Amino acid sequence: MKNLKNAIALVALLVGVVFTSNAQDKMSKVISLEQTKGEFTQKNLTVAPGTYVFEIANNNVGHDVGFVLVKKGKDINKPENHIKTAYVTKAVANGKTEKSNATVLEKGEYVYFCPLNPTATNNTITVK
Repeated sequence: MKNLKNAIALVALLVGVVFTSNAQDKMSKVISLEQTKGEFTQKNLTVAPGTYVFEIANNNVGHDVGFVLVKKGKDINKPENHIKTAYVTKAVANGKTEKSNATVLEKGEYVYFCPLNPTATNNTITVK
């Protein structure tokens, strides 16, 4: 009987995690960005405050790429300034697309870049 109760509790927990994850994905807006050799194709964008998932496409860069987002004015070379939830959940292979976790963007400016590509570090997202 105890094992049955534990099994039911585990199933309930897993169902809750799946629904929470799906609900979070549905509440997030997607920002799609494409990388080509040495650059992002979209250099500047403006969005409203909210929760976003970054979708990063690797368009024939020739190797894996990533994504780093930093509040403008902070030192981009210090990993502690990176917004970790914006990292793609796995490196983006050539010809593939990967997503980040949900990331809250508040009013202000952010810079994004890829240290693996490498891209310019003056690509901006303005949140108004």
